[in-house]
Amino acid sequence: MNTNPSLPLQTSVSRASRIAELEQRLLPLLGEQAWIPMRGLLDEVLRLKAETGALILAHNYQRPEIFHGVADLTGDSLALAQLAAQSESSLMILCGVHFMAETAKLLNPKARVLIPDLQAGCSLAESITPEDVRALREQYPGVPVVTYVNTSAAVKAECDCCCTSGNAVKIVEALGAERVLFLPDEYLGQYVASQTGVELILWRGHCEVHERFTAAKLVEQRERYPHAQLLAHPECSPEVLAAADMVGSTAQMADYVSVQRPAEVVMVTEQEMGRNLSVLHPQTQFHDLAYACPHMQLITLEKLLISLRDGLYEVSIDEDIASRARRSVKRMLELGRGGKA
Repeated sequence: MNTNPSLPLQTSVSRASRIAELEQRLLPLLGEQAWIPMRGLLDEVLRLKAETGALILAHNYQRPEIFHGVADLTGDSLALAQLAAQSESSLMILCGVHFMAETAKLLNPKARVLIPDLQAGCSLAESITPEDVRALREQYPGVPVVTYVNTSAAVKAECDCCCTSGNAVKIVEALGAERVLFLPDEYLGQYVASQTGVELILWRGHCEVHERFTAAKLVEQRERYPHAQLLAHPECSPEVLAAADMVGSTAQMADYVSVQRPAEVVMVTEQEMGRNLSVLHPQTQFHDLAYACPHMQLITLEKLLISLRDGLYEVSIDEDIASRARRSVKRMLELGRGGKA
């Protein structure tokens, strides 16, 4: 988990100072042509954030100008869920995709939660429905159901517990069951199965970004960058993971770079992850295959500004669905702290 704490941005002087600091950090990454029009947008977003008291949470796959420029709190899906649960803010803006905004709302139901673009979805969340989960329960009676957080609140409501890529192995083992229905990411499920003795029954959902990586592409990267460490997300196929040097969630990748301080890495995940880490770790050279999540890319500074100015778009969840989905997410947080089912 990473945080971007900053002093209150109440005056034009303090905003100007903040933007000057950001220019030093982001100009080498973004280039002058992209940076110049960004200055005015950053100033306006920072002004509105101070006026509204909004708390901005950003996923690791967000654009650098959002991740480093205006976010108060940043991290992976697990970190954002934990931060949302702990927040005392009455207004949160989730810069990520829709299921993340839903999770923030589940864990902090009294807060207004906004997402700058309602179309920011997820191929994994779209791969399974509540009806699918109910059908699986009938097919496998008594088998506990664990769902990846990359699902809708309605799907979470039909499951026993949630997990993230960072805690999936721990959650599955903490349930103490011989068999577990693991939904919806087939590749993540296969990775978890390889790390535990629990039998996993899998769904065939895939991330549209991570399924693009192939073992052949990793071989090409290793030949091109022979001294680089290859870091792969467990949403990739087993063949890709076998060709990588390290497998982990976005938070685990960030920790690896921070602790190991490799001279060179290839990021086998969404492209913004490496770009954001490169700002934090200039000693490391980052390479990637330039695969962008089209849903994450929908969140822009312009849309964030509109969201702050006009209160768009508020996330709401039916209370019956919310109460059941909240139970699944909270159980994940409890088991993740070391509790037993």
